[in-house]
Amino acid sequence: MPNDPWMIVGLGNPGREYEKTRHNIGFMAIDKLAGNCGIALSQKKFDTLFGMGKIENIPVILVKPMAYMNRSGPPVQQLSDYYQLELDHILVIHDDIDILFGNLKIKPKGGHGGHNGIKSIIGATGGTEFPRIRIGIGRPDEHQKDVVNHVLGKFTPDEMRYLEPVLADAVDAAQLIIKKNITISMNQFNRNSRNEVVSDKL
Repeated sequence: MPNDPWMIVGLGNPGREYEKTRHNIGFMAIDKLAGNCGIALSQKKFDTLFGMGKIENIPVILVKPMAYMNRSGPPVQQLSDYYQLELDHILVIHDDIDILFGNLKIKPKGGHGGHNGIKSIIGATGGTEFPRIRIGIGRPDEHQKDVVNHVLGKFTPDEMRYLEPVLADAVDAAQLIIKKNITISMNQFNRNSRNEVVSDKL
């Protein structure tokens, strides 16, 4: 139904040491979306921090799992069961090393692609039929640190200069999915070529 509620989940790790790290860009997107929509992330249940509100007239629950990335699934599953949400109305926002920084890709469903947070959600819910917004963080080049340190590392000062428009794109993509549908959002944002512009300037 058009006005069925949605849960929007941003993935990340709790704790000050993980703030502003690449792996936490899902948390950062949820914080920005909450600010835009006037939703306070002040409720706690099932090891999540969440808030409830509306995007236009559609009820939404904005969620940050607090169980660390590789254990994100059980809190998401418990909260979605509590509010009786269907899997295809759980939108997950997360980082992706296989997408260049500055770009994002929207998927209606699929496997985990090696992402531990997505793997945990699939394991806990028993399904893959949930949409995702994958925000590119890129891979380290041969002169940089390894993949784990890259993912858990903080954004560089140059990257921070371009982070706000990247997060704005993710928030706009999420709102378009909720207000219209995922196909319209995919058509708009999966063609985004901001990564080429950003990469040239970094």
